[in-house]
Amino acid sequence: MAYTKKLAATYSIVAVDRETRTMGAAVQSHYFSVGSVVPWARPGVGVVVTQSVVNADFGPLGLALLERGLAPPAVLAMLLVGDEHPQVRQVAVISPSGESASHTGECCIARAGHLREPFLSVQANMMDRPGVPEAMARAYRESRGALAERMFAALQAAELAGGDLRGRQSAAMVVVSLDRVASVREGTILDLRVEDSREPLEELNRLISLHGAYAAAEKGDDALARGDMAGAETAYAEARRKAPDNRELQFWEALSRAAAGDIPAGRRALQDLGRDDPRWIELAGRLAVTGLIGLDAAGWATLLEQ
Repeated sequence: MAYTKKLAATYSIVAVDRETRTMGAAVQSHYFSVGSVVPWARPGVGVVVTQSVVNADFGPLGLALLERGLAPPAVLAMLLVGDEHPQVRQVAVISPSGESASHTGECCIARAGHLREPFLSVQANMMDRPGVPEAMARAYRESRGALAERMFAALQAAELAGGDLRGRQSAAMVVVSLDRVASVREGTILDLRVEDSREPLEELNRLISLHGAYAAAEKGDDALARGDMAGAETAYAEARRKAPDNRELQFWEALSRAAAGDIPAGRRALQDLGRDDPRWIELAGRLAVTGLIGLDAAGWATLLEQ
């Protein structure tokens, strides 16, 4: 019997974190661009992963059924009853309440299986050896931090337990809010993909850290706007710690400080950047005429003074 759908053999996790009010999925596989087919999430609605011999329609259809108010077991049943080849599918569905449902078809490539706990489901197929779902669940349960960090710990544990029989190629992670919001973008906290890499988990970890740096910088900007200088310094320090060589973040921090009234600090930071690359000074000059930065003509003149 021939199957026309994509063979995304992999391991993945779906989870709900009530403390941070987030839910998400993470996956790694020896498969190009696994993030484009396996994980599906919608803020306030739920998360679906579809893998093994993938029926990618399970993603959007599963989310639509969750949005209609169906519980994960009912969603899973409806997905499988309409499928011609449930024996080769591996699927997991989780709702914001933490209720989940999982399926591993009897013809999924060994080693294959899944494990569900409250607020969590882990699933794997084509593994080098048995025990991957158990290792993932244990690592997630014992880890601390934000949901992204805990799901990443589960991916690392899967590798240590054997991982994909073929090795590594791509990885992805998505984290969304448990609450429904006005737009999907607003409720999407993190959405990262490593399409093709010799070490996709290492690259995914780097991207998670970089994402955290940008999020911290945004907190710094918000704190400055409120006049909370101490809070801004704490947030910017975290951004620098997570991404010490990121000139883009340093540039916008300099302008944010200047716009908040600390023009000398902004000028010093901008001059430091300009010594490494004069184009940052050029960019600042171009911004002066846009009105996007809250500085008057005198402020810009001081900031750009050489």
